[in-house]
Amino acid sequence: QVRLVESGGGLVQAGGSLRLSCVASGINFRLYSVRWYRQAPGRQRELVAGITSLGSTNYTDSVKGRFTISRDNVRSTLYLLMNSLKPEDTAVYYCNTDAYGRSQWGKGTQVTVSS
Repeated sequence: QVRLVESGGGLVQAGGSLRLSCVASGINFRLYSVRWYRQAPGRQRELVAGITSLGSTNYTDSVKGRFTISRDNVRSTLYLLMNSLKPEDTAVYYCNTDAYGRSQWGKGTQVTVSS
């Protein structure tokens, strides 16, 4: 059974930083591409950043230069370092991977950025 557990969210002022973590179990983590998504109230879930098994990264335009995705394959953990946070970054952040023929999701962690 694949399990993804996010943590690290919270309330931060605009311009601040947070680091999100996602611990994976039930998969050989190093073999999988993994992604961070977010969903703000009343909006569709959107892809924030992704990292392949080889370490190649991609970001949505709105977070480029502010967010950094990384992974620790020894700890089976995905990270998202978020700097220069803006109120529009407020959302629930989800960890995601595709494994065993389906899209796997964590329960999410809330990030709230106050102005």
